[in-house]
Amino acid sequence: MVDARVDCGGGITLERGVPFRLSDGVTLVSDHYYPAAAGPHPTLLMRQPYGRDIASTVVYAHPAWFARQGYNVVIQDVRGRGGSEGVFYPFRHEGRDGAETIAWLRARAECNGRIGMYGFSYQGATQLLAAAEQPEGLECIAPAMTACDLYRGWFYHNGALRLASSLGWGLQMLKEDARRLELHEASAKLEAAWANVRAQAGHLPYAEHPAITDPELPSYVRDWFAHDAPGEYWDALDVNTRSHLIDVPALHVSGWYDTYLEGSVRGFELLRAGAKTQRARDGQYLLAGPWVHIPWGDRVGEASLGAAALLDTDELLLRWFDHWLKDAGTFANEPRVGHFAMGANRWFGAETTSGDAEVVLHLHSAGRAESRKGDGLLLDVEAGSEPPDVFVYDPEVPVAAPGGTMSLSGVFDQAALELGNNLLVYTGEPLTEPLHVFGAPRVVFYAATSASNTDFTAKLVRVTTAGRAEFCCIGIARSSFLFGDGYKADEVQRWEFALEPTSTMFVAGERVRLEVAGCAFPLYDRNPSSNVKPSEMSQWNWGRSTHMLFHDVERPSVLRLPVIEGNA
Repeated sequence: MVDARVDCGGGITLERGVPFRLSDGVTLVSDHYYPAAAGPHPTLLMRQPYGRDIASTVVYAHPAWFARQGYNVVIQDVRGRGGSEGVFYPFRHEGRDGAETIAWLRARAECNGRIGMYGFSYQGATQLLAAAEQPEGLECIAPAMTACDLYRGWFYHNGALRLASSLGWGLQMLKEDARRLELHEASAKLEAAWANVRAQAGHLPYAEHPAITDPELPSYVRDWFAHDAPGEYWDALDVNTRSHLIDVPALHVSGWYDTYLEGSVRGFELLRAGAKTQRARDGQYLLAGPWVHIPWGDRVGEASLGAAALLDTDELLLRWFDHWLKDAGTFANEPRVGHFAMGANRWFGAETTSGDAEVVLHLHSAGRAESRKGDGLLLDVEAGSEPPDVFVYDPEVPVAAPGGTMSLSGVFDQAALELGNNLLVYTGEPLTEPLHVFGAPRVVFYAATSASNTDFTAKLVRVTTAGRAEFCCIGIARSSFLFGDGYKADEVQRWEFALEPTSTMFVAGERVRLEVAGCAFPLYDRNPSSNVKPSEMSQWNWGRSTHMLFHDVERPSVLRLPVIEGNA
């Protein structure tokens, strides 16, 4: 028998494939890294579904590095993944499985009884779910790029599915399920889809994508699409309704261009206001960087963001864990919220996730705001007697996502997209002084459409002095989500919704721009303009819609920007 212990150098030892039997009889497997010095030591735990040898090293230092800092490090395959037994259904078992794992680790000889958890994305969700079980010994967590509220922060945004990310991640997860179940035909379909994953969102209807509909495959991807409203299904999977049970400090890490940005920021806010104890509430911190989901650095989309964007997040994590698990006081001087301001390309500290003032910009035009060739304006004066702006939403020729038809994340120039007459463009005057937008912008639209079910998107854009129209943030709202059964075709109604948050510095000479459209595909799914569910839409049942946006004395449509006064 080959010795399961491996010398990782510098006295660090790896013990591979350590089994742990859960109370229901399922065995989970983990890799354990031990420090050189004699223990016991605090333990860091990561629970993940991608193969424990990877250990999220796409963004974090290798576990051996954390072991060199005096921690036991445990990387565990969650139920039904890697070497662990059982059936994988995302999120469903992670609370109890995580709590039982923590109880087991706490009792091991190498552990001093103090445990922290780390990891991003799914590995972040496993931390929140375990923490809600209140396991003894768990003293802090560091959930990055994840969500307490899976419906609103991971899969849907104001009723619209985050299509590209949800379908893409679902295909990725199902690939291992097909291999474990030895479903060769299903596996071939999934691998073929994965080879061109960015194109899969174009399949219609997307709920009937052939790679996810094999009846022998798990149903979770189909379930996400079927449950297109908040409710019991989602509440059973996340901690949205159980956040008051969480009793540990948490370092929330997010990226301005991450798919789960809103989930991370709202998770921090939820626990800051409602965690179980004052100590836990006071122990919530947020770091909002300029990053996409993977990797974290100084290049985002088309932008180079300078040396400050290359933050050493491993060193930050080490100080976090030293503070809570070794009583080192190494996080005592950190701001409650650290945020990187795009445009300024530097970090700021804050106590909350929004600015201390608000700038209200009114939409104006002479009725021809289609495209940036039109006459749409953003001004700080109220609208007078002005005609509405009109555009046609066509699901067959959708307005592309900020990163184009591939739905890439990051800073991308929107100038070419703004040439289309299928969206409205409103541009402010050149600024005479800097404007630091921090938080979630909101829009209020007085609008009517010819469709019985419809969407509006709103996108904040920074127009540089060189003429680049750089994407800042976006939001969407679906009429069925905002109004329920109260929405009627050809009736003017008041739409109010938030965009995802940002920290963006507009310097003197730059201009604020707002784009308004009926979709941002494939970032979000397309609306069929009817009562057909978007997941069931095909070219046989979609329809076009005429969208009218009003801005006059009686119906003032506005953009509300949260700002920090005095930053320059």
